[in-house]
This record gives sequence, C-alpha cells and structure tokens, in this order.
Amino acid sequence: MAVDHILAELKALAARPLAEATAPPKGLYHAPEILAREQEKVFAKGWLCAGREDEIPAPGDYMTYELGPQPVILVRGKDGAVRAHANTCRHRMMRLVEGHGNTSRFTCPYHAWTYGIDGRLAAAPHMERTNCFDRDKLGLASVRCEIYQGWIYLTLDSDAPPVAVQLASLTPVIERYGQEHYRTIFTEEHVWDTNWKCLTENFMESYHLPVAHRETVGANFTVAENEFGEVGEDEDFAFQYFTKTEGAPVGRAHPANDRLEGDWRHTSVMPTVFPSHMYVLAPDHLWYLSLQPDGVGRTRIRYGAALAPEVIDSADDSHALIAEKKAFLDKVQVEDRHVVEGIFRGAGSPLATSGPLSWMEQENHQFARYLARRLCD
Repeated sequence: MAVDHILAELKALAARPLAEATAPPKGLYHAPEILAREQEKVFAKGWLCAGREDEIPAPGDYMTYELGPQPVILVRGKDGAVRAHANTCRHRMMRLVEGHGNTSRFTCPYHAWTYGIDGRLAAAPHMERTNCFDRDKLGLASVRCEIYQGWIYLTLDSDAPPVAVQLASLTPVIERYGQEHYRTIFTEEHVWDTNWKCLTENFMESYHLPVAHRETVGANFTVAENEFGEVGEDEDFAFQYFTKTEGAPVGRAHPANDRLEGDWRHTSVMPTVFPSHMYVLAPDHLWYLSLQPDGVGRTRIRYGAALAPEVIDSADDSHALIAEKKAFLDKVQVEDRHVVEGIFRGAGSPLATSGPLSWMEQENHQFARYLARRLCD
C-alpha cells in the first residue's frame, strides 16, 4: 500500500466522529516508510518518558536511557537536580557508561577522558600538544530534561513546549494522588515482536479488559463505570477513569491514605501521554510502559511500577508484598503480549481489514487524530 494512500486514509479517518470511526489502515503498522516518518515527526519531536525520578534519589546516582538514536545519562547532581547528558565522550564518541550506579565522575573506558556529574570535562590525558583542545568547550552535550509529577521526560526538540504546559489540563486530575511520592519497586527492559502502535492502542482501551484480562485486572472492572476525560482536539494526551469493585486485589486506597476521598478512593486514572508513555494511576499503586520502536515489528519497552508510600510502610513484609504485586503485573503483561503480537501478525495478512471502533475505544480515535496531525500535515 503506497504511503501517500495510507496517510490519506489516516487523515480521512481522523476527520470522522467516533461513531463513524474505524481502526487505522493496516499499512500504518507495517510500512517501513511510515516508521521513518514517525521517527522524524513523532519521536524526534516528542517528550519521551525515561522512568521515575526516585530511581536516582541521591547525588551521583545515575541511570542510562536510549532516546531514539541518542544514548543518555540521567544523573542526580550535588544540588539535587536531575540532569541529562549525552552518553558519548567528546573525544572519539565512545559510550561512557551503562546501566545504573552511583559515581562522582564519568570516565571514558577508551582514553580516560573524565567528566564531573555536572557534565564538565575534568581531565583529558596527553592533550597538552593539541592546539584545538579547549577543556571549557568540551563538556558533555546536554539533553533537555524535565520532571513532571515524579516522571522524567526527555526530548531532543528544543522547541517542544514544556511538559507541564503540554499536560496542564491533565494535572488537576492526577495531582490528587500524590504520585510523585510513590516508590518505585521495579523497572525492566523488554522487547516485544509488535509495532509500537499496537501496544499503545491496546493500553489505552478498556474494551479488552473483561476478555483478555478476565483472570487479572478485568475480573474487577465495571464496564458501565468506564468514563473518558475531556481532552481538547489538539492535546497530546488522552485519559480515562475506571473504578475497582470491593475486594479487588489492587486499585483501592489503603486505610492510611489521607489524600483521596469518596469515589476517588477506588478510582484509577489511565493517562496516555503521546506518543508512547502510558500508565495506570491507582490509589495504591501505579504501573507504566514507555515505548520506542526498534524496527517496524519490534518495540522496546521500559516497564515499571511503584507503590503508594503508606502501602509499603504498613506492610509486615515489604519484600513479599512487592513480589506479590510484581507477579500480578507480570501476568497482565503476558496477557497483553499475546494480543498485541497477534494484532501485528494479523495486520500483515492479505484479508485483514480495519473494523469499526466501540465507544470504549474513544482514546484510540484520539490517538489516530494525534498521528494524523504529526504525520499528515
């Protein structure tokens, strides 16, 4: 299917009301030319979530992240601020560090050029005979980094509006939970054999919960109480609310929670920050995915979760509690992987067609409109 035809179909789809909308054209998931356009117009210009601020709590704590083609070091400075540096030496562009850790300096494993955690070049052996060497101009390149509600966001676009501005109308909905105080219990990296949009679209709709997740999160999900947040046509996010029934294993406020009242004590919010950060924010926990494409049919996933502080503080055995929560969420992931990899394979088949959307897939249509704005204009 020609790329121009795929984009024309996407643009026409975005112009329809939800009651007349279908899933996007299947070529959107399989065409390499579409992925190249997404890398240029979506991922190179959007805010991507690298994880949570509490993953690097102390000065000198660092973690690495792949921001598309750009490797990044995230580090907590001596002043307590989180900063992002390019994870490439200013000498021969060697990668400096991998994973997580704590340090007072970053030393290149190739020629021992050494940088402070503020990114300044501190030492460069045997450069005294080089006339073009200027220590003050050879610090690590900085990457734009912002903290919002406990999340770390990065972008390579100097013109992107601040995250807090982009998500201003979402803030009043989520700030009541105090999620910036939730404590991260794990973070993992995975790769799934699917197009990144298949996974994004799956996360943002609850239509599949009573079916694909009937043994986990769907067991206590009430379809009739599923509601969608009001979002402007040009917003770069979508969200919905859902409630958990009495006796649900997760999703209800702990008795010690003094932040939430009334129905909010058993209500979860599920935001998707376009293009690829999505999370469930519940009174007792949150869990999230942050996605990037690794080819048309592969998706890199940063998957993690956090618990409300009172949940951990009141546990008789916090290690057992964390293991229990992780096992539950891991099972949800297994259920989702089965369907999103199946969707991608199905979309590549000759007789596959895009069917009409349910009212419960409202956010999918919002996502299609977002993609149309980025890819077609």
